[in-house]
Amino acid sequence: MPESSSPSGSASGSPIDAPSGPGSASGPAATVLSPGAVTSVRLVKAGREKVRYDATVLRDDGVRITVRAPWSLPTTRDFGFVRFEPGDVFTEHYWRDRWFAVKEVRDAHGGLKGWYCDITRPVLATEDGALVSEDLDLDLWLSADGSAVLRLDEDEFAASGLAERDPQAAGRAARALDELEALAHRGGFPALLAAPQ
Repeated sequence: MPESSSPSGSASGSPIDAPSGPGSASGPAATVLSPGAVTSVRLVKAGREKVRYDATVLRDDGVRITVRAPWSLPTTRDFGFVRFEPGDVFTEHYWRDRWFAVKEVRDAHGGLKGWYCDITRPVLATEDGALVSEDLDLDLWLSADGSAVLRLDEDEFAASGLAERDPQAAGRAARALDELEALAHRGGFPALLAAPQ
């Protein structure tokens, strides 16, 4: 994920203990966040915290955590395929058992821009109520009308050395990107993100 595609916050560059893989935040000891609470979302890359921002918890069913945060930077960021700008709102879905996060992006009037998807390790909800999401470089963009399904940053992923350091994680990351791409092409995002009944 481009660091500036997160909704808001500051980059600290400080080391952090990131989740190590599936099950790291699941089971009886998992911290469940309360709807309406404000959580600190901490985006980690290569073991270091890159961005931190506040978000409001919408729901946490013990597996998936959904939060909402504004794009609060004073400037617009144009990635070519989408512009993130003041007033945009990000509804972000994180899973404790999946290797991706999906961020629905709407403009200030509620119009859907699309979905920005980060390939990540399963999210960790810490005891102090923060969310830690470790970015694995690969990303996917799905436009609101479904016409654009873009695989992003595959060159960064190849250069990261993850395949040599942790072949299992690299394999999970690549499969997660393939899964999201297939889901995007068959119109499966609404079902994936639907609120549990």
